[in-house]
Amino acid sequence: MLFTTNWLSEQFTDYRGDAKILIEIEAVNTDSRVQLKKSLFVPIVGDNFDGHDYVKQAINNGAVAVLWEKGRSLPAFIPTDFPVFFVEDTLTGLQLLATNYREYVNPIVIGITGSNGKTTTKDLVAAMMKSTYITHYTDGNFNNHIGLPLTILSMEKNTEVLVLEMGMSGFGEIDLLSKIAKPDYAIITNIGESHIEYLGSREGIAKAKLEIINGLKNDGVLIIDGDEPLLTQHNNYPNTIACGFNVENDIVISDVKISLEVTSFVLSDSTDYDVPLLGKHHAKNATYAIILGEQLGIDLNKRKKALLDLEQTSMRFELMNGRHDVSIVNDAYNASPTSMKAAIEVVKQMKGFKNKILVLGDVLELGEHSEQMHQSIADVIHSPITAVYTYGNYSKAISTAVLKKNEKIECNHFTEKDALLQALEPYLEKETILLFKASRGLQFETLIKEILN
Repeated sequence: MLFTTNWLSEQFTDYRGDAKILIEIEAVNTDSRVQLKKSLFVPIVGDNFDGHDYVKQAINNGAVAVLWEKGRSLPAFIPTDFPVFFVEDTLTGLQLLATNYREYVNPIVIGITGSNGKTTTKDLVAAMMKSTYITHYTDGNFNNHIGLPLTILSMEKNTEVLVLEMGMSGFGEIDLLSKIAKPDYAIITNIGESHIEYLGSREGIAKAKLEIINGLKNDGVLIIDGDEPLLTQHNNYPNTIACGFNVENDIVISDVKISLEVTSFVLSDSTDYDVPLLGKHHAKNATYAIILGEQLGIDLNKRKKALLDLEQTSMRFELMNGRHDVSIVNDAYNASPTSMKAAIEVVKQMKGFKNKILVLGDVLELGEHSEQMHQSIADVIHSPITAVYTYGNYSKAISTAVLKKNEKIECNHFTEKDALLQALEPYLEKETILLFKASRGLQFETLIKEILN
């Protein structure tokens, strides 16, 4: 049980029905189509839908209470004793409820934002915290103005640490999420190019990410990518820990080594760690989790084991085996120019492959910067990469730029997925590794599925 209708009546004092009879609430949901036994249903109003239209379905599916926007007539099918809590706006009501429930449970809160690596860092931090504490964390990409409140409202009352991923596409969004979450610790993983179409520049992106400070508790700790000047130069928050590869950082990462199984690295206290992720950038993501482990008193052996016990969200540099034993790197959940370059660098370092083929799709939401930023990806494409296959409306700029470099790398652009799959067919063998990387909208998992089967 999360709470009762009696507790809800203390949060929302304008209500109708039998709210005082201690009806148990075990979940909060905005989707009327799912099983809602002992749930509070929150009817969100969107541009093309109105959740109030689906309250009957929600009640039929087991909802035991609802929020309701003031000024709307209550339909006759809602019984007079059914608990209805009136709010000015149901989305704002959901966010207020999440804020109050977070205060009620009172866990240590860790907020994570950044252009790239948010979800991987969240997974690493969750693994670290679970080694010692009862931990609740963001599931999948529930990281926006609806998903974050729902994440908070799904934690058990005995939760000791709450790990929240915070996403955004515009100014003011991280500010809102941080004020709902009120983090004790905040991480900004890096500043890339994601959503530059809406934020104008990398400077704008940094400004939007630094909004996470606005909700930090008074004694809160900010952990940042110390290799990013936009974070070190524009951040005036006093209680900041900077980590990275540059020697002037508070925590310095060195001796990074990448194998087919792990990335190994050493921190400035001479402690070595292994993380079951491939890439230099993952040494930094893991270091964020290590810093939090140290801050929260997790001993060294538990910190090391926690990293190795990582349960990673799928489609984040996920190694898979396909037909004819071809190796596949499924990094197709999302992409930015920075993350695409990082993935390519890892593939270049991987040993034991005769053919290293990049299957790259569009990076979306780059606006007027799109062509130049796609072209910039070609800067890291050279031997031992053997082929570049691009797909989509914008990624042709990558293969065209590689061709101009005369690197003796096979380059082809495709507008049909079937043609792309046919071109890959001769390379499906044990000595080939394929990297799939694109923005979420390209749905590259459909390509990977064909090669797996």
